[in-house]
Amino acid sequence: MSAPSPELSLWWSSLDELPPQRAALSGDTDVDVAIIGGGFTGLWCAYYLLEAQPDLRVLVLEAEHCGFGASGRNGGWASALFAASDAKLAREFGLEQAKATRRAMNASIDEIARVAAVDGIDCRFAKGGTVIAARSQAQLHRAQSDFAEARALGVDQDLRWLDAVETRELIGASNVLGATYTPHCAALDPARLAVGLAAAVERHGGRIVEGTRALRVEERTGLMPPRVITSNGTVRADIIVRATEGWSSQLPGSTRSVIPVYSLMVATAPLSQDIWQHIGLANRATFADWRNMVIYGQRTFDDRLAFGGRGAPYHFGSSIRPDYDRDPKVFATLTATLGELFEPLRDVEITHRWGGPLGIPRDWFSAVTYDPATGMAAAGGYVGDGVTTTNLAGRTLRDLILGAETELITLPWVNHVSPNWEPEPLRWLGVNTGLVVGKWADASEHRRGKPSKLALKMAGFLGA
Repeated sequence: MSAPSPELSLWWSSLDELPPQRAALSGDTDVDVAIIGGGFTGLWCAYYLLEAQPDLRVLVLEAEHCGFGASGRNGGWASALFAASDAKLAREFGLEQAKATRRAMNASIDEIARVAAVDGIDCRFAKGGTVIAARSQAQLHRAQSDFAEARALGVDQDLRWLDAVETRELIGASNVLGATYTPHCAALDPARLAVGLAAAVERHGGRIVEGTRALRVEERTGLMPPRVITSNGTVRADIIVRATEGWSSQLPGSTRSVIPVYSLMVATAPLSQDIWQHIGLANRATFADWRNMVIYGQRTFDDRLAFGGRGAPYHFGSSIRPDYDRDPKVFATLTATLGELFEPLRDVEITHRWGGPLGIPRDWFSAVTYDPATGMAAAGGYVGDGVTTTNLAGRTLRDLILGAETELITLPWVNHVSPNWEPEPLRWLGVNTGLVVGKWADASEHRRGKPSKLALKMAGFLGA
């Protein structure tokens, strides 16, 4: 068990004051709904259940403290990105289902803003969209191909192509040749959102216990209700919701459902207005580029630049340890990349370094599931795009649990079952080979100016 700490991320360090640690579970108890996990998924689920039915006995069980995991450490993108692409959704479920998913994701961004306003959560929300720059001929080819496919599909009518001049008006990155831009993304402070949302759950009548680790989950059997066996007692519930994301791999019964892959971040000291005149991002648009290895960044409310990316290794046996949150080599690469993207930042002071695991299912397809027969529900596998998707998950879980016939319960991720990851050492070899290939592909594309076919083949092998 750990109390909230400013060391977890820039976002935790910038809170006006850290919330006090909540009490742990103090023995056996009975509730209507038990939610395992005090991150965004669990908190949104609790919030919407109580909003719809205030007399429900809802209990959130958190091993550390609310927002401890990815919810309080991510890049602060409330984007409309779903783990599976529009093209994959259209191919496997039909064009109308792809459009319905896109509408639901777009609406979820505004729903986060609505709840924040209603419940007085100052999460520094700024809906400036996302610009993804093409900065080499290989990236330009990939960006234009993806844009053409998106326009032909017709799912995202708001996606725009920007030429080099238009791109530079938004973002002053080096070597820009063009970009895609969508208005459907907001920058926010995720720790403030997590802290505020937890407080809202309690105001609405929910109960949250921290420092209470779920050790085992038991489905309904005969007249015996579902149970969560915890470090501090047994919880009997009509319905149990597993909202553990990357930590699902640590829970018996779901050890191969997702793999925990680490994403790391750095943040600069507050930057001068002269530097921001060069960098741009005046409306706090989030940004990335079209390389193979994912990078992401935002201009924060207090004029820092928070920047992250993949590159940390997957650890054997889906291991999660605090020392994995910090990898000096990855931090050095992120800092160098930041200087390469923006010339004024080549010698900038880096004040914060942090990271943590996110959950990736074998087919890179997020899911919300509910089985009334067993009393078991779950949501997760967001592949790093969870800030908005968790909100949609919370409302979808509400509708499934309460039996509401809504469009949300007809979306293609409802009751989707991903295959398990391979046993070790196969998944360690496969995932880390994919990381190496991604890095190699970016270096090759930089030298040759052509898209890497090997990177595409590796993405297909991993299910991306």
